[in-house]
Amino acid sequence: MAEQEYSKDQIPDQDSDTSLNEDETSQNQANSELTSELDGLLDEIDSVLETNAEEFVKSYVQKGGQ
Repeated sequence: MAEQEYSKDQIPDQDSDTSLNEDETSQNQANSELTSELDGLLDEIDSVLETNAEEFVKSYVQKGGQ
């Protein structure tokens, strides 16, 4: 029968753990910024549609089979 070697998972030291936390924190911050920008854009679209939805729909031009 063939023998199989099993490797043990290495426990990361504190330095790499800290590095992972910093990366995770920077990603969370970037996600928060993108979310707030998207919310602002959606609010702007919503306000435009509230004020002149009919004009917006009439000015929409469908192009090339879309």
